[in-house]
Amino acid sequence: MSAPITRDFTATTFVVREDRTLLLWHNKVNAWLPPGGHIHPDELPETAACREAMEETGLEVELLGQQQQWGGVHVLRTPACILLEDISPGHQHIDLIYFARAKEGQPRINAQESGGLRWYTSAELESPEIAPDIRILGCQAIAAAADQPRG
Repeated sequence: MSAPITRDFTATTFVVREDRTLLLWHNKVNAWLPPGGHIHPDELPETAACREAMEETGLEVELLGQQQQWGGVHVLRTPACILLEDISPGHQHIDLIYFARAKEGQPRINAQESGGLRWYTSAELESPEIAPDIRILGCQAIAAAADQPRG
C-alpha cells in the first residue's frame, strides 16, 4: 500500500495591469510565479487570492468575474481553473487560480519570499524561463482583463 497523500488548498492570482501580468521570483522554488499561497481555515478562496496578492506585492486587486446572489445563496467568483500540483513526495496543492486587475499603486516585493518582480506581456511569457502552466494562464489572464469591463 502506498503512503497517503496530503493536500492543501491554495489560491493564486494572476494580476494584470496594462496588458501585462505580474510575476515574482520565488526564492524557495527559484522560478517566476504569480502571487499565491495557502487558504486559511474558514477563509473564502477569493479572499485568500486578494490577501496573498496584497501580502506578496503590496497591491490591492479587483478579481475578474462576478459574484451573484441567488435568493439566500451567495455565489462566489468561479476560479479560472483549478490545478493539482505536486509540491513534495506525498504532498499536493489544490490551487484555485484567479485573474485580477491591479488597482492603483506600485508593486513591492516581500523580500522573505521573493527576489524580484516583473510585469510580463504575452510575448514575454514565451521565454523559456517561464513554466508552461504560468505561460498559458498568464496569457489567459491578460486576455480576460482586456475582455471584461471594469466593475
